[in-house]
Amino acid sequence: MATQTVESPPPAADIPETVVVRFAGDSGDGMQLTGGQFTLSTALAGNDLATFPDFPAEIRAPQGTLFGVSAFQINFGSRRINTAGDAPDVLVAMNPAALKTNISALKPGGLVIADTGAFTKRNLDKAQYEANPLEDDSLAKYDVLAFDISEKTIEAVKPFGLGNKDALRSKNMWTLGLALWMFDRPRDPIHQWLRAKFKTKPDIADANIAALDAGHAYGETAELAGPLKQLTVPPVPSEPGLYRTVTGAEAVSLGLVAGAQLAELPMFFGGYPITPASAILHHLARLKEFGVTTFQAEDEIAAICAAIGASYAGQLGITSSSGPGIALKTEAMGLAIMTELPLVIVNSQRGGPSTGLPTKTEQSDLYQAVYGRNGDAPMPVIAARSPSDAFEVAIEACRIAVKYMTPVMLLTDGYIANAAEPWKVPDPSGFAPFPAEFLTEPRGEQLLPYKRNAHGARPWIKPGTPGMMHRIGGIEKHEETGNIDYSPDNHQRMTDLRKAKVENIDVPDQEVALGESSGKLAVVGWGSTFGPIHQAVRKARANGCDVSHIHVRHIWPLPKNLGALLRGFDNILVPEMNTGQFKTVLRDQFLVDAQPLTKTSGQPFQIAELVEAIGKYFDGIPGNEGGEVEVNDDQLPNLEAGHDDGSLRRGSSPQSQEHSA
Repeated sequence: MATQTVESPPPAADIPETVVVRFAGDSGDGMQLTGGQFTLSTALAGNDLATFPDFPAEIRAPQGTLFGVSAFQINFGSRRINTAGDAPDVLVAMNPAALKTNISALKPGGLVIADTGAFTKRNLDKAQYEANPLEDDSLAKYDVLAFDISEKTIEAVKPFGLGNKDALRSKNMWTLGLALWMFDRPRDPIHQWLRAKFKTKPDIADANIAALDAGHAYGETAELAGPLKQLTVPPVPSEPGLYRTVTGAEAVSLGLVAGAQLAELPMFFGGYPITPASAILHHLARLKEFGVTTFQAEDEIAAICAAIGASYAGQLGITSSSGPGIALKTEAMGLAIMTELPLVIVNSQRGGPSTGLPTKTEQSDLYQAVYGRNGDAPMPVIAARSPSDAFEVAIEACRIAVKYMTPVMLLTDGYIANAAEPWKVPDPSGFAPFPAEFLTEPRGEQLLPYKRNAHGARPWIKPGTPGMMHRIGGIEKHEETGNIDYSPDNHQRMTDLRKAKVENIDVPDQEVALGESSGKLAVVGWGSTFGPIHQAVRKARANGCDVSHIHVRHIWPLPKNLGALLRGFDNILVPEMNTGQFKTVLRDQFLVDAQPLTKTSGQPFQIAELVEAIGKYFDGIPGNEGGEVEVNDDQLPNLEAGHDDGSLRRGSSPQSQEHSA
């Protein structure tokens, strides 16, 4: 009988502060579920983390193809984590296509775990490999651990009487079990999750648990030299409190509910399914006990119009979409601005224009949010910087909408919506209520439904209130009576009043996120660029560079001190995932020479890209600052992945996920 060799734990100096793991496989291999459950285990272990789910736009690409690869990346460690990591330390490749589209991202010396059972001649051909990369020298610069995960999964679930096809649907759980062993993660939470997921099919739950345990046992007992070692990453020091992992879509949903509660209003959500905004509708539909009504409309226009109707009736109207759907909602946004009703519009941005890149991230709806309506139609715009930050930003959107009687646009993006990170659940008593006020009787001899208060807001009147009948709609109204009034001087005054109301919204002064309030370079960001900018500025400052990070939440109106703050820097660099939209807004509003650093590849900025861009301001070479980040083939997905152009013949219907965890 073989005797297991017991290795002593690595010395503390050899334990990395952070580790990046990427799970990649066919879109039917359950990589998102695998990554999600590994994330749960990592959070329970006390590590800080950030994730990046990435999946193809095709609903079900042909199995084994390059453009059908789905991946999930997680960066976790014993210090604060702000991004999902630049390059993986570990790549789990479930088939040749997953290996080919992701291997260039792996760090030299990184670990590849591959399922040899999937490296068949047919799959190698689909991935456009002329030879098996596991058998030639093409992976020489990496550690490679290749074995037949498929066969081991079939063996593990054999007692449950599943055929090979059904058994292989548990392959992701076998892989997860191995990953849990590698990083010393508990299995019990996954056991509980599987039993809850398959509570009506206990045999399927038992099969997946058996596969999970078999993968874990393989790590424990296999006598493998070299790359397979167990690594325990210590927990990050954290303040005491209740923590949970949260995605941006979950945080927005919870924040909207909290905002409605703080306003003491029931909430109505009108939405229409669209990637990546649909998750907000899904989450809110489960929160009915908090006075939430959800309505899936027949189209985007009906969704926002229903929300406007709910606001007119005295509820807090909410709607959400992505860029293409926001375009359809535009006329109704103008109606909400004209009627001056509270409304929150969530825009989970994705690559555009038109249908664009449904599953990829971008920040290219900024012009649409700030300027994109007919007529002079100003509207407040705020942006979340991370998944957990989306909670507070959603509350702020509700506060502004109710206090100033205006629609508000809340910007997230595909990266924020899908990514997850630990979130310290806040104490509800720390949020100041902002109860809505309804006018129940005239403030004088005559009802004046458009007479404004000190904030520029008109009164909110519920329909049916005795003696409070008034007109509302999209035609210009008299500045006080609300009667239809086309006169030139009235329209001028109403246009000015609506503009002044938005411009005078009380937003906090802009703070410096990292660094000094003046100096040689300010890197100014908004939205989901926070993490990579923050880490890049931190690295640059450690190298002696005079650089600061400023991150703007209130996009419109901008903080009143922002202009003076920016003028305290010799140079301003604005990284954003578009062609330079916020840069233009800053130039327009403050007459500062902001320089763009743009990226429109559908992928987030990497820290290394920003470190390089910052370094150009300190290398003594004039004229090489700013510009456009070159497309990085190492990011998800690799350019070789291509897409489904419709030329490939479809086989049978998409594989059922009934038995897959």
